[in-house]
Amino acid sequence: MFSLFRLVYILFIALRFRLDELVLSSINHPVAFCLLRVVRFGRTPKLARGVRLRLALESLGPIFVKFGQVLSTRRDLIPLDVAIELALLQDRVPPFPSDQAAASIEAALGASPHKLFKQFDTDPVASASIAQVHFAVLHDGREVAVKVLRPGMREIIEKDLGLMGLLAGLIERLAADGRRLKPRQVVAEFNNYLHDELDLIREAANCSQLRRNFSVETGRSNLLMVPEVVWEFCSTTVFTMERMSGIPVSHIDRLQAAGVNLPNLAKTGVEIFFTQVFSDGFFHADMHPGNILVSDAPDTLGRYIALDFGIVGSLSEFDKNYLAQNFLAFFQRDYRRVAQLHIESGWVPLTTREEELEGAVRAVCEPYFDRPLSEISLGQVLLRLFQTSRRFNVEIQPQLVLLQKTLLNVEGMGRELDPNLDLWKTAKPYLEKWMRDRIGLTGLRKRLDQEAMQWSQLLPQIPRLVHANLNRPDSGPKQAFELERIRRLQEQTNRLLTALAAILAIAVGVAIWALTRH
Repeated sequence: MFSLFRLVYILFIALRFRLDELVLSSINHPVAFCLLRVVRFGRTPKLARGVRLRLALESLGPIFVKFGQVLSTRRDLIPLDVAIELALLQDRVPPFPSDQAAASIEAALGASPHKLFKQFDTDPVASASIAQVHFAVLHDGREVAVKVLRPGMREIIEKDLGLMGLLAGLIERLAADGRRLKPRQVVAEFNNYLHDELDLIREAANCSQLRRNFSVETGRSNLLMVPEVVWEFCSTTVFTMERMSGIPVSHIDRLQAAGVNLPNLAKTGVEIFFTQVFSDGFFHADMHPGNILVSDAPDTLGRYIALDFGIVGSLSEFDKNYLAQNFLAFFQRDYRRVAQLHIESGWVPLTTREEELEGAVRAVCEPYFDRPLSEISLGQVLLRLFQTSRRFNVEIQPQLVLLQKTLLNVEGMGRELDPNLDLWKTAKPYLEKWMRDRIGLTGLRKRLDQEAMQWSQLLPQIPRLVHANLNRPDSGPKQAFELERIRRLQEQTNRLLTALAAILAIAVGVAIWALTRH
């Protein structure tokens, strides 16, 4: 589903900004190569390739701008100079008329904004490619921000995504490095990302989850403030939340004038990031300065405020364990362990030679230890590991790429607030504590508590299930399945009993030792 006119316009923009030179550098099809050589007319590009690509995407409109922003996070796939330039892309989109915003709100919520709200500001305070934001006041006096989806976005997105898919297929077939770059996979990821952003109920749910993770009940409310969702005024096209006020984190002079302690603010930002990643496995993945404020209110001075929850990342227990062990092994310069973790995770082929991967990891990591702390970047280390792993056919997980991009954002903000920020000193104790809580007695007790209810229901049933299945000759494959399930259950039971016996033995040993001391 795409327009031929739009395709011709895209090709015109590509030639105008000399993107043919980017293609020629990797083309391996002789006919296509000759055609592109003809249209170049012997002209030599004056601007760097990353600059030309950025300008071309800005000319093609908001969807291509957003695609460039997403592409800038895939530094494991594209050259670093291009990624850095694409990271400068901004949504410079004029607001759509306020009467269209009012009509969208009425269609979604069943009444005009002037009836739904005590006061509704017709002029938007922010406008982006997907939506714009209006301030309003509820009838109970609460101040809110109303995010409204831009009309007609789904149709525009479907057409441009169809064109992107066509161009990605051509690049994959014609470019020498096309298969490794996986352009169609990148477009598919962008497709999912965009459709997630088009559903404002999903963004509201992300906001609600993050607010719960940093609530008073969790004891983290002093770290991060997250707006409350006003669910009765939310739909797939409208998202209403508590209005938040503060100073943009990039306005250093204003923060200093307000009396904010910048070094403490930088450390708190790192703590928030690692808390989200390793404690919750759920993190705000769009933490650029435009989405982060700092409270200047007297009772919450210096507290971070999060905005815009369209992009979040989720990590499994496996991901968290893998990352924590990798970081700790890196802190300890245990490159053999980093290599082992890559192999054990299954993200490199099992046939990979451990010592060869260890040498590659050492070449990435060792130079960082000779640099001043202010020049060491965990995000860059993770990026270099991803790039090195490409040689070993690693399938980089999307959630880890999102994490690496977020870590770079956090580091950038932290160093801007405090150029002497020691990210290692801040992160290492946190990771060590997390590992102790996970693999020590504290972690074992937590997991036993979590599994206790399930085990209390299953353990008494084992003898009956075994007897019933052994006396069912007609059960066939189903019997085999049940027996296998019981066998696994018994193995888990044996491991649990072994662990409990080991704990009991340690406790007895400690008690005997304590008695013999007297």
